[in-house]
Formats: sequence, structure tokens, C-alpha cells
Amino acid sequence: MRLSLFVVSVAILGVPGCAKHEVPARFKQVPTQFIAALADPAVRSGNGAQFWGVWHLDPGPRGVRLDRYERLKSAGGVAPAQWKFDTADWWLEEHGLIMEKPMFPLSPGKYVVTGDREVTTVLTVHPMDKDGAARWELANGATIYDVTHLACRSARYTPAANDGRGCSPSNAPRSAFPVEPGASMPSIEGCNKQDYAVLFLIGVAEEG
Repeated sequence: MRLSLFVVSVAILGVPGCAKHEVPARFKQVPTQFIAALADPAVRSGNGAQFWGVWHLDPGPRGVRLDRYERLKSAGGVAPAQWKFDTADWWLEEHGLIMEKPMFPLSPGKYVVTGDREVTTVLTVHPMDKDGAARWELANGATIYDVTHLACRSARYTPAANDGRGCSPSNAPRSAFPVEPGASMPSIEGCNKQDYAVLFLIGVAEEG
């Protein structure tokens, strides 16, 4: 995701950046966080927020390049940023960096979210019901696409085989990176893949 590089580009080009978005009254602006969302880009509400996660810190600069995977393994799977690689459940971003997992699930609450394009709105995540399902909705008619930061690509990879073997960052096609904004992340031999939309979280509802 490399937000730090994005902010530098914003400063050079004079394009409005996510840090300049104002949050509504009764919300507190927070340092940008990153929501991993699973939903149809065209929808405005739905179930399934129990499967959404959040990175409280930008996972891009904390990631490990694919060509350093062997070094990561030799370190017992502990990245320089001190997160632990999980061979059964790992993540890649658009530049081919292996990322730490987001925190699951995204807590119930109201959040100001944006794709750093035209739309900034409020995301409401409801508490889980008795069946463990959590509803969500976006305000003002916004869709998931409207608040997706298209340049940030993110996918979760898990072993396709029951024995948990064969799904490795070593199999990632290096030529697939960087991934174009809005495009799907590459499939990797031996892995199941799940693409996630990335939403910038810039504000939280104040208590009371």
C-alpha cells in the first residue's frame, strides 16, 4: 500500500491527499488506517462484516519483498517489523510485498472512510447477531467502489490442498507486479486466493 510514497507523490503533484479530508462533526480524525473489505463493489450495504479486517498501521512499509522470502523463512517467519508470517494464511499487496495479516474482525462502530477520490462517507458496522453475522452500510448512497482506494491491491492466500503444502510466496509470478489500480491480484499455484477491497479509515465516532 505504501501510503508514505503516496503522500510524497501528493505533495509533488499537488493532488488532494487522504490527510486533507475533513471528518464530520462527532467524529475524531485518526491517522489513516486500512480496512480490508469483502463485498461486491456495487453494493451499499450487506452482511459479512465479520469477515472484514483492519490494519492499524500501513502494512506496505512493514512488508517483506518476495525476493526476501527465503530470508524470512530462515528468520523463523519473523519479519523485520516483528510480525509473524503464517504459511497457511498470508497476504500480498500490489507491489509484491508480503504483508502481515489485518486484525479480524473489524470492530462494530461508525467510521469515516474514503477511497481518496471523490467520496468520503460514514461506514456503520453493526454488532454480530446470534449467528455471528454482522451487517454494514455506507451513508449517502455510496458504494464499496466509491470508497475503495483502487491503487491499493490486497489478497489473502491459503493452501488449496488439504495438507497445507504447495502454497508459497516462492510460486508468486514476479512479472505480475506491480498490479494495476483496480485489477485483481495474481493467482498463485497451489493457493486459493481472495481479493479484498482496501478502504482508507480516517475517522471514528466519538464516544457519547
